[in-house]
Amino acid sequence: MFKNRKEAGEKLAEALEKYRAENPLILAIPRGGVEVGLQVAKKLDADFSLIIARKLSLPDNPETGFGAVAENGSTFILEDAHYRLSGETIERIKEEQIDEIKRRIKVIRGGNPLPEIEGRTVILIDDGIAMGSTMRAAIELCKIREAVKIVVAVPVAGREVAEEIGKKVDELIVLETPEYFRAVAQAYEKWYDVSDEEVLDLLRERIMNKELKNNVFSGS
Repeated sequence: MFKNRKEAGEKLAEALEKYRAENPLILAIPRGGVEVGLQVAKKLDADFSLIIARKLSLPDNPETGFGAVAENGSTFILEDAHYRLSGETIERIKEEQIDEIKRRIKVIRGGNPLPEIEGRTVILIDDGIAMGSTMRAAIELCKIREAVKIVVAVPVAGREVAEEIGKKVDELIVLETPEYFRAVAQAYEKWYDVSDEEVLDLLRERIMNKELKNNVFSGS
C-alpha cells in the first residue's frame, strides 16, 4: 500500500489539506509516527511536536498489549486485563513505561513540554493503528488539555478498531482499512523499527529546512 513512511505521510497530508486554514497542531506518536507526521506538518505548514504514549505489554508476551499510558498519566486499559493480571502487576508495568516516557521526553523531545493544546485543532498521527491503545491514551490527553477539535489521521488501521476510535474524536482519517489486517507492517513495502537516532535526525532536518526557508524569505 505504501513504499515507506515518507510516502504514507505525503498521501496523508493530501487528505488533511482541508485543515490547513485551522492552523492545526500536528502531534506524532514516536517512533513510527514521526516521519509520517513530519510530512503532514511540512505540507500543511503546521506546528509539529511529539506526543509520548507507551503500550503496556503482557509480562510473558511483550508483543501483546493490554493498554497504554500517555505522558500526563492518561491511561487506557482493556476490559479483560484485570482478569489476566493483578492490580499490582498492572501498576508495576505502568510505572516502567512512565519511566520510559520520561526518558523519551528527555532524549527525543529535548526535555521540552508539549505545546499549548487548549483551544487548538490537534491532529494525532501514527504510522498505523493495530490495537489502538497508544492512540486512545493520546486522545484522552488531548481531551484533558481541552483541544477544541481532535482529528486522528493514520495511513492504515483495522476496520473494527478504526470504528471504535472514530467515535472518540471529531474526525478519523484512515487511508487504508485492509479486509485482512494483522499488523501495521503489512501495509509498508519498507517497514522497520525506528531508532531514537533516526527520530533525532528527522527532527534536525526539519529545523534546518525551516531555518533555510526563513532565511530565503527574509533575504538573508
